[in-house]
Amino acid sequence: MRVTTGAYILHSGLEKWNGDEQTAGFLHGAAITAFPQFKGMRPAQFLKLLAACEISLGTALLLPLFPARLAGLGLTAFSGALLKVYANSPALRKPGSIWPSHQGIAMSKDVWMLGIGLSLVLDSPDDD
Repeated sequence: MRVTTGAYILHSGLEKWNGDEQTAGFLHGAAITAFPQFKGMRPAQFLKLLAACEISLGTALLLPLFPARLAGLGLTAFSGALLKVYANSPALRKPGSIWPSHQGIAMSKDVWMLGIGLSLVLDSPDDD
């Protein structure tokens, strides 16, 4: 679980690190639907912050140096934030439903990351 999820998130962060203004604007706009506190941040600055978070989380998941429970807490928080964006973006869901619209399929997959994060937290030995 840690390797595949960590590699995916790390790759995503590395791709965003040098993202263009259009990507920054799109992701910033989506984020402020759920987290208005980012409204005052420039889109390019937000993209760097998001990329740094993904790179850090991906690395924590990949390296056994970080306990599974700690990596799972990070993944749970991150995926929970992504699902909040999904929930607050009506265009991503079918009207009156939690199920994704065609545009929301890519975001709805974050529910799997939430499950993996919770599994890492709940299934970790107490001595982690």
